[in-house]
Amino acid sequence: MTPADLSMTVLHAVRRAVDENALRAPVPARVRVERTRPGGRGDYASAVALQLAGPAALTAREVAEILRERVVGAPGIGRVEITGPGFLNFTLDDSADVHRALLDRVREQGMRYGHGGALAGTPLRFGHSREVRAAVIADAVGGLARAQGARVSVGCDEAPDPDWARLGIIGDAREAEPSATEIRPVPAGATAGELLGRLGPDATRWGLLRPAGHDRAPLGDDLLVQGEGNALFVVRYAHARTHALTRGAALLGFTSAPGDTPAPEALALLALVADHPGVLLAAARHRAPDRLARHLEAVARAFLDFHDAASPLPVGDEKPSAAHRSRLALAEAAGTVLAGGLSLLGISAPAHL
Repeated sequence: MTPADLSMTVLHAVRRAVDENALRAPVPARVRVERTRPGGRGDYASAVALQLAGPAALTAREVAEILRERVVGAPGIGRVEITGPGFLNFTLDDSADVHRALLDRVREQGMRYGHGGALAGTPLRFGHSREVRAAVIADAVGGLARAQGARVSVGCDEAPDPDWARLGIIGDAREAEPSATEIRPVPAGATAGELLGRLGPDATRWGLLRPAGHDRAPLGDDLLVQGEGNALFVVRYAHARTHALTRGAALLGFTSAPGDTPAPEALALLALVADHPGVLLAAARHRAPDRLARHLEAVARAFLDFHDAASPLPVGDEKPSAAHRSRLALAEAAGTVLAGGLSLLGISAPAHL
């Protein structure tokens, strides 16, 4: 792990803490890390907790502990300690065992990777108006909460729109219970039928879910553009590309196998794959499917960067090697995360585009 990789890992921890409302402070543009000075602990240190303490109205050590919880276990980091008034100290661990265990876990759990029992048995009731964006967000929130073990009911305060079934919203006709938490996003400004006729179900759901509920949902035809400016296309293209790599490897006579410590280009993608369970839980707890959508976009873009920097398939006269099998294992894990996340948002993940 390079200092730049470590800086991005800590910055991502700050962003997660802010998204989860554990830390109320502006996210800095970058996090500075430097070699530990003589007498210090670990390989690198950062004073970011001291920087954020004032805006967060917490002590630096409290901020450091919040960040430590979100950095511990990240790929490439062996130990995180807090010293002095709130310095974070990092001991790196580029052990292949850490990466292998993560990729094995994703492969074993498949599209249920990230599902858990943090909300097991918790009864959650959601209600919404007869408005398409409220219905779609309530449906996605219900699915996220069920993936964490909650017992969920979703109700509408009026007879549901028949077109909602084409958006995958089934059995939503029950009346909202008086104690239900109301889902009230900024309305879409169009009916389900109008959006479906223009965008289709997948682009409609993405367009309604990707922005935070308190923001207006841009629902233009750019949701159908096949280009890197369209986040939905990027996510689905990246997923399809992971399947193409598996097919290509089969034609070359090899399969994936988590192995040696990956190239530095892989660490950003590994960190995002490792973050996936935490993102799912935060999205469920905060009724914010937009967090999952943003995470999927980050995974997709990190995968494409990794793919360009370290091809999982042999190039030119290369023969398949352990490095290629290891890269393919990471690519397949990224594809699993993308497919599982899209499924929870009610969006299809085709293997071909």
